[in-house]
Amino acid sequence: MDTGTHVVMGFAIGGLATLDPVVAESAVTSQSVLIGAIIGSQIPDIDTVLKLRNNAVYIRNHRGITHSIPAVLIWPLLILAVLYPLYPEANLLHLWIWTFLAVFLHVFVDIFNAYGTQAIRPFSSKWVALGVINTFDPIIFGIHVVGLVLWGFGFDPGPTFLYMYLIIILYYILRFFVQHAVKSAVKKKIPDAEKIIVSSTLHFYQWRLAIVSKEFFYVARAYGSSITFFEKYRRIPVPDNPVINAAKNDKNLSAFLSFSPIYRWEIEDFEDDGYEVRFIDLRYRSNGHYPFVAVVKLNEELDIESSYTGWIYSEEKLRKKLEIIPD
Repeated sequence: MDTGTHVVMGFAIGGLATLDPVVAESAVTSQSVLIGAIIGSQIPDIDTVLKLRNNAVYIRNHRGITHSIPAVLIWPLLILAVLYPLYPEANLLHLWIWTFLAVFLHVFVDIFNAYGTQAIRPFSSKWVALGVINTFDPIIFGIHVVGLVLWGFGFDPGPTFLYMYLIIILYYILRFFVQHAVKSAVKKKIPDAEKIIVSSTLHFYQWRLAIVSKEFFYVARAYGSSITFFEKYRRIPVPDNPVINAAKNDKNLSAFLSFSPIYRWEIEDFEDDGYEVRFIDLRYRSNGHYPFVAVVKLNEELDIESSYTGWIYSEEKLRKKLEIIPD
């Protein structure tokens, strides 16, 4: 989820913790639990700082090891190591329980959007991305805000957030039913579909679709069970040739391929000016444009001159990126 949603979740978990008698009976424990829950709901995303290095490192590692099973166990202990000396009278066990819950829920809810996480690492480095909930879901965020407002007006936070989370659980279940209906509608139109990637949007009934059949890639959008197809590309395997093999040595393209499950590729030969290899993720079509790409420029000797991977919304900006970012 987005940072804002994780913030309000931290406050909500701190409020929910008042259902715990040990927390409710101690002002020190209650305060430390609230702080621990807020920090715990944010700390797995500390890997966002990797973007300061470059996009390749960020794409390959964001929501990777920091969202893994060992990290979920380690983060609460690190938070307690800092927090408990400041609140030595707090109940250590219950402080750990609620801090752990905040960290766990952060990672758990992240698997429901299209980006996903490596939540089952180290058992598998597979990205778990269910695509049921948008990275920012206005309904989930709004329900949290309503709960916080009611708390501010004096409502008991424990029962308030308990009912709130029951409603959110029902909302998640409903989203799975709607997503399943979309997949069923796609199957009727493309019976030989091998993979159907259904990604949520800000709109409840609207979904982005990237579909793989035996011979084609399809890009479409669903509104309810109504499917609108935008593009159809022949499914051509990535060739084993010197240009592609040289491009695959680039760190940006390697990061893209480690993350993207469905893409098409292009090679442009500039004759006396080398080659450009482009890989295009088909999941994120927006206003007729595919913003998530990896591009590698090579000279005639197949040496990499520059490359880029990430989100780009105009060809002009991409050209500027390739000019200023050497390999």
